[in-house]
Amino acid sequence: MKETATIAQEEFDGKNELTPKAIVAELDKYIIGQDKAKKMVAIAIRNRWRRQKITGPIKDEIMPNNIIMIGPTGVGKTEIARRLANLTGAPFIKVEASKYTEVGYVGRDVESMVRDLVDLSVNMVKREKTSEVEARASELATERLLDILLPTSSASYKTKRPLNDEQIKKSQATRQKLKKQLEAGSLNDRVIELDVPNDRFPIVEVFSPMGIEEIGMNIQDMFSNMMPRKTRKRRVTVEEAHRLLTQEESAKLIDFDEVISEAIYRVENSGIIFVDEIDKIAGESSKTGPDVSREGVQRDILPIVEGTNVMTKYGMVKTDHVLFIAAGAFHISKPSDLIPELQGRFPIRVELDPLTEKDFVRILTEPENALIKQYSELLATENIEISFDKTGIEEIARIAAEVNSRTENIGARRLHTVMTTLLEDFMYNAPDSKTKKVKIDKKMVYNTLKDIVENEDLSRYIL
Repeated sequence: MKETATIAQEEFDGKNELTPKAIVAELDKYIIGQDKAKKMVAIAIRNRWRRQKITGPIKDEIMPNNIIMIGPTGVGKTEIARRLANLTGAPFIKVEASKYTEVGYVGRDVESMVRDLVDLSVNMVKREKTSEVEARASELATERLLDILLPTSSASYKTKRPLNDEQIKKSQATRQKLKKQLEAGSLNDRVIELDVPNDRFPIVEVFSPMGIEEIGMNIQDMFSNMMPRKTRKRRVTVEEAHRLLTQEESAKLIDFDEVISEAIYRVENSGIIFVDEIDKIAGESSKTGPDVSREGVQRDILPIVEGTNVMTKYGMVKTDHVLFIAAGAFHISKPSDLIPELQGRFPIRVELDPLTEKDFVRILTEPENALIKQYSELLATENIEISFDKTGIEEIARIAAEVNSRTENIGARRLHTVMTTLLEDFMYNAPDSKTKKVKIDKKMVYNTLKDIVENEDLSRYIL
């Protein structure tokens, strides 16, 4: 099992041979501007690949280049980290620093971010392994279905005597005929009785100290292992039965120990934890009461970022080489307000630029997931063709920039609000509309949104 896991780990490392330029080029498909931030994260990711190629004791001494991204909301901080994780296939989790509290107070334990990352990694590897054995599992599921539809027997049902060669041959021919019908889907709607696992165990509620959040789940697992596995009868269609049986067979074909081994390897060597709103835990300690959301949380996060062992339900996990990307607007506080030890663990600081009106025009049109493309596809399902004139796009960008300047600046997220308000009537009337072509130009955008934009109180609550 160990050798197989090592081969799988090598394959995982090998498929992530992305150069910094290739990483930036991929990020450019979804994120407009922020070239400096893209460059820094691309170097950080490439350095992890470089570390995997190094042999000898020095490999363990090479620490990840943790990054703090500084910039207002809606400029692309989270999107950069999320796209980066999708690109590399690495286990990735986004957490909000403000949700954690100091040990001893009610709230989430900071180590839970690592446990959540391991859970995610296990599910990721499990899905990959399942897809690898899917064809074989489907074949086995088909055979089990045939046994249910046409039970095999060495004796005649009527006489109880052993089957002769002719009867065996006839039975096999019938089974093959049934198999062809099954594969063709002609039996999909037929209802059969299937034994399915009965996973309903008593819920055990455990009150535990901080840091042992999973104890309830582990006791649940212990109960399920101690009790004999029970099944229950369920009436399902042949199609549903095949799906359920394929899942069962896939679980049997997968070596779960290997899954866990590879999942932990990925977390320890390629895992990414994105800590958002880190500015919310920066600043001086509270003068009026217990400090449950600032310096205390920083000191709890520190050992995880420095490198420690965290106990999970799958075993011990080292965080020494997990990449941490922190982000915050830092409107009130500044990065230097973090405790010095934590600052030292984020050696790379990148400031993201505020988005301009020109950036909004590009965001609306250039990315592969651009809003205009999204709304065009949505309305196409109703057989409505919507087109955006250049002047209309510029007007949408102008309004979004103007509202951001007058109210809370939420960056590119304002475009979602403006587009939703602009197309509200079209989206509502689309199923019954006789108009099959819609053109959005400057005049139409202005007339639809002018009252809301001019009324500051209305724009504050609607846009």
